[in-house]
Amino acid sequence: MSPSSESRAQAIYDLGRTAIFACKSDPRFHYCLYVPPIAGEGGKVDLLVAVHGTGRTSFLDFRDGFAEFGRWNNCAILCPVFPVGVRGDDARSGYKFMIEGDIRYDLLLLDMVAEVAAKYQQNWDMFAMFGFSGGGHFTHRFAILHPQKLWAASIGAPGSVTLLDPDKDWWVGIRNLQERFGIRFDREGLARIPMHMVVGDADLETWEITIAEGSTNWMPGANDAGRTRPERLSSLRRSFENAGVAVKFDLVPGISHDRMQVLDHVQNFLADILAIRRAG
Repeated sequence: MSPSSESRAQAIYDLGRTAIFACKSDPRFHYCLYVPPIAGEGGKVDLLVAVHGTGRTSFLDFRDGFAEFGRWNNCAILCPVFPVGVRGDDARSGYKFMIEGDIRYDLLLLDMVAEVAAKYQQNWDMFAMFGFSGGGHFTHRFAILHPQKLWAASIGAPGSVTLLDPDKDWWVGIRNLQERFGIRFDREGLARIPMHMVVGDADLETWEITIAEGSTNWMPGANDAGRTRPERLSSLRRSFENAGVAVKFDLVPGISHDRMQVLDHVQNFLADILAIRRAG
């Protein structure tokens, strides 16, 4: 390919709304991005990781839904894709709990970030994260495990939550983090993260979030945080606030389980944090 052809291909596939790429460290997993034009000119931008829900298709909704935000706030958007049944078992929810067999989804995400940071010659040692539904599972658990990596986190309508309970094992609590992940809980690090939680006040269906005894992810206490998503997110808020985390909580009137209806709240939160961050 000639230099001019390569430059044209880069403009089409690597900038703006990008193609979908396989992760080099594990090609079973994929990602796409929105990359602001300034990054193609050597400009420095921040990074937001936006994590899909159980249906997975929301990764494209998030890439496109955050594109204008990314363009005008000089922020790249990385949208990972964690497929259903990657171990050949049709399991839908492994990524939500960070570990599935020999797969560590938190470390896989960090590999993706390192890969794109090198590609675009950016310093993304820290980034923001947003996730809705299954992505809300991922985001708050990633924050618990790796608070030093986040400059902001926005948690949208998770179906279940990990409370900061030192008397219960993962994933209901955090007693065995060291044994499970080789990580010691960093309360001070978590408290430094600007935290946003958002859920619709009409997001009340429970058929998908009530974990039945004997199912793959059931453990004692699985349903103790509340019956509905607003109740469970409120429990997470109290748990985080008791640990010193400052939480901005948006209970959105009239909204059910609709990811696109909460994006304005997420973008407003992130824009405010970016302004503070860039002011030093």
